[in-house]
Amino acid sequence: MATIITAVSNIANFAINPVTLAGIVPLIAVGMTVFQYSTFDPESHPINVKQILPEYDFVIIGGGSAGAVVANRLSEMSNWTVLLLEAGGDENEISDIPALSGYTQLSDLDWKYQTAPPGDSPYCLAMVGDQCNWPRGKVLGGSSVLNAMIYVRGNRHDYDNWEKMGNTGWSWENVLPYFLKSEDNRNPYLAKTPYHSTGGYLTVQEPPWHTPLAVAFLQAGMELGYENRDVNGEKQTGFMISQGTIRRGSRCSTAKAFLRPIRLRQNLHIAMFAQVTKLMINPQTKRVYGVKFARNKRFHKVRARKEVILSAGAIGSPQILMLSGIGPADHLQELGIPVLSDLKVGHNLQDHVGLGGLTFIVNAPITFQKNRFQTLSVGLEYIMNERGPLTTQGVEGLAFVNTKYANKSIDWPDMQFHFAPSSINSDGEQIKKITALRDRDYNTVYKPLKDAETWTILPLLLRPKSSGWIRLQSTNPFQYPIINPNYFTHKEDIDIITEGIRIAHAISNTSAFQRFGSRPHRIPFPGCRNFEWDTDEYWECCIRHFTFTIYHPTSTCKMGPDTDPDAVVDPRLRVYGVSGLRVIDASIMPNIVSGNTNAPTIMIGEKGSDMIKEDWMNNYGNEQIR
Repeated sequence: MATIITAVSNIANFAINPVTLAGIVPLIAVGMTVFQYSTFDPESHPINVKQILPEYDFVIIGGGSAGAVVANRLSEMSNWTVLLLEAGGDENEISDIPALSGYTQLSDLDWKYQTAPPGDSPYCLAMVGDQCNWPRGKVLGGSSVLNAMIYVRGNRHDYDNWEKMGNTGWSWENVLPYFLKSEDNRNPYLAKTPYHSTGGYLTVQEPPWHTPLAVAFLQAGMELGYENRDVNGEKQTGFMISQGTIRRGSRCSTAKAFLRPIRLRQNLHIAMFAQVTKLMINPQTKRVYGVKFARNKRFHKVRARKEVILSAGAIGSPQILMLSGIGPADHLQELGIPVLSDLKVGHNLQDHVGLGGLTFIVNAPITFQKNRFQTLSVGLEYIMNERGPLTTQGVEGLAFVNTKYANKSIDWPDMQFHFAPSSINSDGEQIKKITALRDRDYNTVYKPLKDAETWTILPLLLRPKSSGWIRLQSTNPFQYPIINPNYFTHKEDIDIITEGIRIAHAISNTSAFQRFGSRPHRIPFPGCRNFEWDTDEYWECCIRHFTFTIYHPTSTCKMGPDTDPDAVVDPRLRVYGVSGLRVIDASIMPNIVSGNTNAPTIMIGEKGSDMIKEDWMNNYGNEQIR
């Protein structure tokens, strides 16, 4: 009973709206999820250490998708001491239930970042203040606790290009073993292939439940000439049922996968609610020897005998570097920060972006509607059998397709579809809050769909030409940096997304969807009514209004050889100009991968950990500053 009371209390702390609180099934499911763990899962939550030692061999900043992996792998060396500092707290019962993933955003588990208002190239115009929300995980497990659990590795050409750019050891052939090292695939037909493995820490599988529209999505792809295939296998172009980081019907975050099994290792300390404010660097030797952090309303210091590993993500890592004097000299000098290494930190910001709310209507009652699945029977199916609608990721199908701008001579599609058997109005007020959609646009365009059966495709641009930047607002470490994604500064990005929208309409027009009477939702955005529906100008207006990202920021601490003037870290992830410091997270990607970024970030954590072991075992830890 105490665990159920705790679960209900956690829901109250999330400040969910009264309509959601009226749904009894999530309450039951949350309480019983706690019961499930206590009964069936031998892994308890990680221990939040109270007393931090003055010195460790390694100090890791950030316990997210990469940091949790690094903490696990470095603490495998029993003679090394490791401290993991996480600004947030632990996961809770709500974040474990796949169908409730939206409720973690804008909660205490989220940094709640927002983009800066646009300049000459407008975006997010349908959002309050012309600013898109950018959720990032402020929790042990990082954004793997907030995301839709999609497991996609990217395209082999992404990694081969990284190596061609001078990043030795980062080709597809080199990184595939690290994807396999993490994975414990629980779908037998996938696990038996050369592209998947079993026995790793990270559970990967297809969700045990989906709507009839998921099958229609696969059939539609075949009608359009695409194969139904494992997009994490030999080839990427095609349609598939989503693979997810799911374990027994619940979320498998990196904290659950990599930290819970090792919670009793004596050489690993995990300190939650510990926000790093600055790196400690000797100005003469330029060696990083520790970090400063805030915890329990006090400032603290901890030293690192060997290295500090920065895994704070594509926003947090550049912010901490710049606060510490590592970054663009002109920007740091403007703020009065002494420059220790002049590097293009915060440049090269890349993200996957597309059109949100591309909605289609069907006649049959087969979509995922919240009121249909908030029933006692659905709750009991989840509790007793770890199955049913509450196990859904929301995104039931994925597709990688070629627009007319793609190079079809190689398997390197330029457009990704996320297929969802619901629409923005399936939980209207919550989605409106998450997207920051203006009342004007929501009430005009999506509120009329309140009782309709709808499905959605999110067309995502895989390799944008437009890139942005992150800069400090001040020297205050608690003030968020300026995030300017610079979406759509290259017209080609708009053109590719527009072609993706047309392919989405072609999917709706297939016989697979026409048997359900599928048709597009045609109410225009208020700001786009002066354009004729389905013209290029109309879709550009929509894209610039309902700009949508599934939160894949990368590349702000670019990896590259010492001949690359834009590089921040070398191919062994060591920061140029200082010693004793590496960056291991999504920020090191030279270019964003063609697909969801969580699995590649875990891979970076695996590979970066091996590099640290190799370097220290071969006495390279005291290398000279290059």
